[in-house]
Amino acid sequence: MANNISNTTLSLTKISCLLEAQEVVSDTLATFYLAGWKTCPSFIKAREIVAAMQMLYPDRLAFKILLFEDREKFRVWLKASQGDFAVSFGAKSKAMKHVTSPFVWSSNPTTFVGGCDDLLLFFRSGIAVGRPQGMHTSDEVAEISSTAVQEKPIFDYDLVVIGGGLGGLACSKEAASFGQKVCVLDYVKPSPQGTAWGLGGTCVNVGCIPKKLIHQSSLIGEIIRHDSARFGWKFDNEGKTVPVFDWKQLVANVDGYIKTINFKYKVKLRSKNVKYENFLGSFVDPHTVKLSHPRKGTKQITTRNVVIAVGSRPRELTCPGGEYAVSSDDIFWMKEKEPGKTLVIGASYVALECAGFLKGMGYEVKVMVRSILLRSFDQEMADKIGEYMEVQSGIKFIRKTVPQSISRLENRQLLVKWVDEKGKTCEEAFNTVLNATGRDPEVAHLGLDKAGVKLNEKTGRIMVKNEQTSTSNIYAIGDVVDAPELTPVAIQSGRLLSQRLYNNSSVQMDYDKVCTTVFTPIEYGCCGLSEETSKGRYGEDNIEIYHTNFVPLEWSLSSETRTASNSCYIKVVCDKSRDKFVLGFHYLGPNAGEVMQAMGLAMRLRFTYDQMVNTVGIHPMTAESLTILEVTKSSGGATTGGGC
Repeated sequence: MANNISNTTLSLTKISCLLEAQEVVSDTLATFYLAGWKTCPSFIKAREIVAAMQMLYPDRLAFKILLFEDREKFRVWLKASQGDFAVSFGAKSKAMKHVTSPFVWSSNPTTFVGGCDDLLLFFRSGIAVGRPQGMHTSDEVAEISSTAVQEKPIFDYDLVVIGGGLGGLACSKEAASFGQKVCVLDYVKPSPQGTAWGLGGTCVNVGCIPKKLIHQSSLIGEIIRHDSARFGWKFDNEGKTVPVFDWKQLVANVDGYIKTINFKYKVKLRSKNVKYENFLGSFVDPHTVKLSHPRKGTKQITTRNVVIAVGSRPRELTCPGGEYAVSSDDIFWMKEKEPGKTLVIGASYVALECAGFLKGMGYEVKVMVRSILLRSFDQEMADKIGEYMEVQSGIKFIRKTVPQSISRLENRQLLVKWVDEKGKTCEEAFNTVLNATGRDPEVAHLGLDKAGVKLNEKTGRIMVKNEQTSTSNIYAIGDVVDAPELTPVAIQSGRLLSQRLYNNSSVQMDYDKVCTTVFTPIEYGCCGLSEETSKGRYGEDNIEIYHTNFVPLEWSLSSETRTASNSCYIKVVCDKSRDKFVLGFHYLGPNAGEVMQAMGLAMRLRFTYDQMVNTVGIHPMTAESLTILEVTKSSGGATTGGGC
């Protein structure tokens, strides 16, 4: 791999496999050695300082650079060199306790210098150059070496983040908090239906936030229709009149709230001294980014590091007339008309969530699915969700088919044609067709080839290791990489990345045991492995499943929600070979997200079944059911829970 430095005072032969070395100058009065990992900001600054000094004193100073690929390899070198340090600098030298990049020492005589700030002080003292006649004073050295770096910076920015979603914003603000000069680029290309939005990415504008608010509206509608009378509420003396749902009012209110969030994000960036540019970013080379805007034109900026956080967009429907379909980019922003009778195409969580809240608001809804529901989730839980949506919510599923064509009728409705699983040609008219067949990473416009960034050919997403791409100064986070497509994951990985780049942290993102919730009419929360994955990974004989059905107390007065077909369900997947260590947790019922957050912490702490059931529950809450799980699947025992 890398070459070793043959004439260094320290013996480096035993770790040469970890080292990349670049010889700068030789045979001069004093030679300085700089060891560090190549994207470390302090190491880069130290190299800029010595470059300036070399220009001042080309005949008196020499520099050798020991360049490591990453922080871990640098630390391995430090540890392996402790014996050499003790011999060269003394067992009580500060070198023995120095653990950060850069590590600087000099020869003639052998002297440990320290880090970046120590190096600058060393030059200011004049020791390094000896100050012979005609040489600059220490103050002049300090002034020249500092201005040589500051007046002509190598890059416009320390970090450019391409993408203004929550992951990109978290990364940029964290980097700025460590004194880095940061720029965020964010421009939303309108959807095929013309929908665009402000700062904050998918989650804030067309994802988590509007979805959760509209889901809540749907739940309120269900309570009004099915539960309110049972709980003593009447809307007139005869109990017949119910409120009328107003889609346009709901969308306007949600829109107003989202715009306040967009504005707050801009204010927050400004307060953190992060430059915000409403431009589309693409690569010219690994350190140069082109900014484009259809009205503002183009320009270029340079940067030391880049984080790609552009997220993903809905996949387009490819059948004839697919352009008539709206996507999740559009459904929350339909201000001019309500959805009406809707066909949802897809079996993803987006498809089922949208179908659920539209039905809850009183619209007729059908869902067309090609294969199984919620492919990446536990399939028993997915089937239970499908059963609930069909039996309890009244949503019809058109299974094992895809649309053959969509055409617009004279009355503005959309005529959808398909072939059912029996081979019969079918057609039906809808007011809205919602395409939710998946999402693709938004990478086509980035010019990744110009920066040497490689994609996973199977998924189309950027290949990374610890968020670092195939180009060392370019990183990627969020939906654009092969990781859980969840906003908190993007936020956490972005924040931790900045801490590693600019605050000497070594904490990596842990993508295991990440909680998530699907906001279908009956909510589903999960963390860890599915039953299928657990059996495949550890063997069916080593897996024990504890499970139960239950009816939440708040559902007990309503005959509609008390029926057995919609009873809630909990499943805990355990490894019998490891003290019933919990591998996966699955919850189907109200407030699933609130229940799952605590379980996520428990799973990160590697809790066991015994610890769970020995915890005192809160009565009478649905989460209390976790503490009284007794029935195993292998026993075949009944799982119907009793009431309070």
